[in-house]
Amino acid sequence: MKSLFYVLIGVFFGIVLFKSEAASWFRIYEMFQFDSFHMYGIIGSALVLGVVFTQWVKRPGRKSFFGDPIQIAAKEKSISRYAIGGTIFGLGWALAGACPGPIYVLLGSGFWTILIVFFGTLLGTFAYGLLRNRLPH
Repeated sequence: MKSLFYVLIGVFFGIVLFKSEAASWFRIYEMFQFDSFHMYGIIGSALVLGVVFTQWVKRPGRKSFFGDPIQIAAKEKSISRYAIGGTIFGLGWALAGACPGPIYVLLGSGFWTILIVFFGTLLGTFAYGLLRNRLPH
């Protein structure tokens, strides 16, 4: 039952990404050229909602949709992990024209050339797994 719930949420998220044009290569290109506010508005809205929702969830006694207690693990704070990781992620996003979420949306929409990006993300994930112990975390 949980798996079906996650699939439905993912399908809904994909539809929202497609309809809002957040998965559009052209919109991503506009964003990195600073030609349009469209993507910054979407990302900014998601950031504000994420902060508000996370603060709400952190209150004592909150439970998940399935009744399990919610625990958010503390993360180690370091500038290098976010600066290096964010730079690599941003460069990959700019070069590929898609971040990991929209890759599936674009595949589902029939843009088969995104398979190159999809296999590149798999290769990058594999490389991270091999190098993880040597990277700053």
